[in-house]
Amino acid sequence: MSNTKNVQAAVAYHAGNVNVDELPWVPYFGDAKFKLLKVNPVTGQNITLLYVPAKMQLPAHFHPGQVIVYTVQGSWRYLEEPWISKPGDMVFEPAGSTHTPTAVGDEDVITFNIVEGTLDYLGENGEIIARDNWESFLKRYLDYCEAEGIEPVDVTAF
Repeated sequence: MSNTKNVQAAVAYHAGNVNVDELPWVPYFGDAKFKLLKVNPVTGQNITLLYVPAKMQLPAHFHPGQVIVYTVQGSWRYLEEPWISKPGDMVFEPAGSTHTPTAVGDEDVITFNIVEGTLDYLGENGEIIARDNWESFLKRYLDYCEAEGIEPVDVTAF
């Protein structure tokens, strides 16, 4: 018996293309910025480009879901780790990890990030002081577009 009928009866979602140049850099922490490429309200995943100026340290964070980071430009590390990620490197962060990202060297850093779930920013005693997820990234993006008179791209569309 062939499964062809079942496959044809399935709803077909089409691949989408994101023109990154159409998306603005949105202020994040200090001089760091992000481009929101995609959010998935069903799974809680968000996909971003992150720009961090040379030698800048971002706040420590915890994430209950996994994170994948691909280094596009510059070099960076986690204070808690001995390695340095350089262009072309991929970092896999298992669910339940805590990190303090820091740009190293004289070049600004750009990373491509796939985040499952939340990013919980930590205070000096390990307490959660702020939380980001797909909804907060989407809100920041939409608020920035409105404030700057930019027509937003629907980053939630499948």
